[in-house]
Amino acid sequence: MGAVKATDTKAVANVDNSSVTDGDIMEGEIVDANHVFVSKVDVETGDLTSAVNSYVPDTKAENKLVRRVDFMVMPMLWIMCVMCYVDRNNIGNAAAAGMDADLKLTDKNYSMLISIFFVGYIIWEIPSNLLISRLRPSLYLPGMMVAWGAMVAGMSQLKNYHSILICRFFLGIIECGFFPGVLYFLTCWYKKNEVGKRFCVFYTALCFSGAASGLIAGAVMTGLDGKHGMAGWRWLFLIEGVLTVGVTIFALFVIPDYPHSSRRLSEEERTLAVVRIIVDQQETTARINSMMRRDRKLLSPWECVKATAADLRTYFFIVLYMTQNGSGTVSYFIPTVLKHMGYSGTSEQWMTVPIWAIATVFLLVFSYTADRFEDRRWHVTAGLFLAFIGAIVNIAAKDYMKVRYVFLCFYISGLYMTLPLMLNWASEVMAMPPEKRAVVIAGINSIGCFSSIYGSYLWPSIDAPDYSMGFITVATFVGVGTLLAAFLPTIFRHLPRFPTKAEKDLGLETY
Repeated sequence: MGAVKATDTKAVANVDNSSVTDGDIMEGEIVDANHVFVSKVDVETGDLTSAVNSYVPDTKAENKLVRRVDFMVMPMLWIMCVMCYVDRNNIGNAAAAGMDADLKLTDKNYSMLISIFFVGYIIWEIPSNLLISRLRPSLYLPGMMVAWGAMVAGMSQLKNYHSILICRFFLGIIECGFFPGVLYFLTCWYKKNEVGKRFCVFYTALCFSGAASGLIAGAVMTGLDGKHGMAGWRWLFLIEGVLTVGVTIFALFVIPDYPHSSRRLSEEERTLAVVRIIVDQQETTARINSMMRRDRKLLSPWECVKATAADLRTYFFIVLYMTQNGSGTVSYFIPTVLKHMGYSGTSEQWMTVPIWAIATVFLLVFSYTADRFEDRRWHVTAGLFLAFIGAIVNIAAKDYMKVRYVFLCFYISGLYMTLPLMLNWASEVMAMPPEKRAVVIAGINSIGCFSSIYGSYLWPSIDAPDYSMGFITVATFVGVGTLLAAFLPTIFRHLPRFPTKAEKDLGLETY
């Protein structure tokens, strides 16, 4: 087997290194680095360190477990992510389908509809991730989903700009915890060399959602525009919102909780699921004993925030993330940009599909190679550099619309394949303690979203068809991001550390 042997006796790990005779079993509980409680572990070789060290990686039992976890977790999370980004980004398809004309939206009005989403997103994201580290994911994630689906469906009946503006604000509050929450959830189930490609596979849902939005919008505008007195963009909100709520029903029965508490695993499988993560996240005996203490005091929410704020690495990852996130606001304007490239009617909706399909291919390939070579640095650097080239060509080739379209595909591909790698990189660099990791991920994602607020004003219609201001700005962003990603490990080696008292008490001042 690939784990410590499971028995019918409650076992425990002492936190000291006192010896135990063969056959003696120490009663109690084990807590892993993700607050995971293990029971029924046969500690045959002494203290907890010996029990953990008896784990053998990559056995048939472990490979079978990983496949089972993949089947339980990945398909449903992928579908949920598709619906999350379909509902978030359908504002662009709705605008191109006539919402801007029906509601008499100005450029500033439309940009505000985009940016207000991120205001709500920023306000609530860190509290949301503090909650998911303490609540059941099987209820919390689907709960968010049904709330935002109902919100989107309700937007189909709104009559003016201000009503939709308010809904977009609360949509940001509801959705903010989903993406970083899923990343934290995956790091509780998968080892470091497993989570990268799975998170990137999960993230392909974002690219697929762009293609799906174009397909749904094209179909709705072709078949339902004007039916029963409703404009096509209203049907778009209604159908996508109802689909989201429908998916939630299945998610409630599929999404598991954390490894220690999943009812879909046997006792032995739960033990293996926990121990393999313990071994993967600990490098030394001291860290194992410190982090596995039964009475280890978890950092309070405020201590997590202080530890995150005191870690200078957080700010470098925030800047890196902002260069990517601010550059990604073009995704809300792609149908509009395509309209000014010469595509009209439903074709501007259909032509969004190849852009996101190509981005999906890039993301899948890079996610595989990033895990295969256990590299984040150069994959992020390469993706941002590809986006830089795509932006430069769109600036230079003003009169060659087909060339601009091709390099817009490369721009989106390079940009979106880097985001999951950035967050995964941060979660690996600042992995301990896990409650701090949850805040780090949420903090980077939420504060980084500030760039989306001003980035939504980079694409006014008066700049059409060149959109020079937008492409020059994002070229600068991703150019800076390329250099920063390349030099981050060097910077971190010389960066001073300022661990908080709570971290020192856990023996984590060097991590």
